Amino acid sequence: MPLLIPPNTHAKLAEAIQAAVAAGDADSVSAWANDAIRLKVEHDRRLRGLDEFIAAYEAEHGEITEEEMEAAQRWARERAIVVRGSRGDAQQTGVA
Repeated sequence: MPLLIPPNTHAKLAEAIQAAVAAGDADSVSAWANDAIRLKVEHDRRLRGLDEFIAAYEAEHGEITEEEMEAAQRWARERAIVVRGSRGDAQQTGVA
């Protein structure tokens, strides 16, 4: 049974799916949709695992504070390696 894209689906999304099929990245729109659903299921499973990990950590060590999250973010940014462009480029394009 073919997968029909509902008429309210954003046109650019439908075009991207059709382009993926035309480029051979998926055998069909249905195959593309199945892959997208599989990825969503895996993503949700990982998020649940992360939630469980954080809950267990906080149960043992106490709630993670805003200050701790900000400090961790600063620590990560200070050690990040820019792969292409600069932070200024990312800000100009709206990508962070």
